Amino acid sequence: MIEFSKAVFLSYASEDADAAGRICEALRAAGIEVWFDRSELRGGDAWARQIHERIRDCRLFMAIISVHTEARDEGYFRREWKLAVDRTHDMAERKAFLVPVAIDDTPERSASVPDKFRDVQWTRLRGGEATPAFVARIITLISAEHSRPEPLVGTGSMSAPTVQPRPASRRLGSSVGLAASLF
Repeated sequence: MIEFSKAVFLSYASEDADAAGRICEALRAAGIEVWFDRSELRGGDAWARQIHERIRDCRLFMAIISVHTEARDEGYFRREWKLAVDRTHDMAERKAFLVPVAIDDTPERSASVPDKFRDVQWTRLRGGEATPAFVARIITLISAEHSRPEPLVGTGSMSAPTVQPRPASRRLGSSVGLAASLF
């Protein structure tokens, strides 16, 4: 059984909260944990720190792109996008991480997004209506990380290799960060 915790961070402009909520619910229905800032953050929480931790720990970063993100030259979602792009610098080129999702007719070529977003295929989900095929694709991307063989560690001799254990990661409780632009 594949654990879907810490799976997806969903970044969106506050004007796209309804569409992001529909995507969130589709992912939750598939068993993927969802951290939604509107229900998870409480008074006194260090929200910026929590968002940074979620981006650092997620398996996929999903950026919601729309006319609203295009209309805003500034917004916290842009900081999230930059944090995600910065994280890719430590990843192998073949690792799936950035998942741009356009919820309207915003064109890829002229969109005001980081260049790294253009390096991967975009998904179009009009109004945030997540299809079963989309949810299945996200599960496949998350599952692919678990299907890779563990690295083998040899002793330099002909002895049988041993599997290097992964360090235990701390559980954050949920994984899909839905972070609305607060500015």
